[in-house]
Amino acid sequence: MRVAWTADGGTWHLVFRLDPEDGVTGFCADGQPLKLATNTFRAELPRAPRDIHPDLLALAAWTVIAPWTRRRVTFDRPISPELAEAIGDGWGVQAGPTGLTGTRARSGGRLAISYSGGADSVAVAAMLPDAPFVHFQRVSHSRVPNRWTHYRSDVLASLAEKTGRELTVVRSDLEFTLAEPRPGYPEHHAVAVGALLMADELDLGGLAFGYELGSRWLGGARYIHRYTPDNPMWAPHGAWGRVFAAAGLHIVLPVGGVSEAVTMRLALGSELRGQLRWCLRGVGGPCGTCGKCLYKELIQAAVERRPLRTTITEGRPVARKWQRPPPYGGQEMIEYGCARVPGIEDTVFAAAARYLRATESSTAWLDRCYPPAVAEIPEPWRKQVHDFVDGEIGFMSESEARRVETWGAA
Repeated sequence: MRVAWTADGGTWHLVFRLDPEDGVTGFCADGQPLKLATNTFRAELPRAPRDIHPDLLALAAWTVIAPWTRRRVTFDRPISPELAEAIGDGWGVQAGPTGLTGTRARSGGRLAISYSGGADSVAVAAMLPDAPFVHFQRVSHSRVPNRWTHYRSDVLASLAEKTGRELTVVRSDLEFTLAEPRPGYPEHHAVAVGALLMADELDLGGLAFGYELGSRWLGGARYIHRYTPDNPMWAPHGAWGRVFAAAGLHIVLPVGGVSEAVTMRLALGSELRGQLRWCLRGVGGPCGTCGKCLYKELIQAAVERRPLRTTITEGRPVARKWQRPPPYGGQEMIEYGCARVPGIEDTVFAAAARYLRATESSTAWLDRCYPPAVAEIPEPWRKQVHDFVDGEIGFMSESEARRVETWGAA
């Protein structure tokens, strides 16, 4: 793979060219097969940065091209030996050229939030009230038709602007590099491209994501359904954790030890509740008819101790998986919801509730924080997260922590 960046004021363009051994179909870190649509994208920064460290440019490109790179990647400017080593160790890919003689090691002092406006992201904002937001907005590609016009990224950007927080919006068409399965991030970490390109300008040393207990420690969805302390995407010692650290922008997961029930509770109690949005198919609010809306409605109803509010029936495609036996993606939250929502036996989750037989007692551990998640937060921001969790959430007991560590063992 060969990579070249060019800049036109605040707009940065990336062109990448495959080597003979590379393929147009690849796999991201979670195993999802991805087919390449185009080899270009742009990122529109709010202003032309004074400088962008070569390691940041290289890592921004790597979050996009990693699935299709087989043996080597050649960047258009020298990178640090530390970044080359992290790519080699994590992917078995030779990265270069290396050099940067006399160039400062990349570092920064501030922590920003990769802000999506969803419940998990808003919960992180509640934990870190002084942290600036970096929001990444999808825009159309000049050479790839947009067949996903129902995805209203403009609505989310508008809501982010209404939060009153320090905000940097970076607009990009990189999601259209994917032909299959749909427009999206080649790697989950590509959402950080805007933060990477602005990291020197904003003096960033860390980027906080809203990935919670299920994503960091329990697997779920298309991931393996078991305890995953060595999660390659989000563990600090995993491939992505090491490569971000090598570029001086640490991955930080402030809600990595709590469930979506906790992040939902924090988000609903936040001053940003009015800007909360986890579905972008509707204009005036969540569409209420997609699978994500159904899943989040179960969690919100459980937190608020009220009946489910949905028009989705058992026959709808988005509800069919709940009529089958487990395992389910996000199963810990299905158990939590089924144990707490009044009248669950008369909803689309009735069959799941019978299969799971969850109770409030059996799911009580999901109301507290898994301690190792706080311990792995980089030191500059660990105490602030610890104190918030200690005061607002509470930590799991040893027996509750074992529920995390034995998840999926049966």
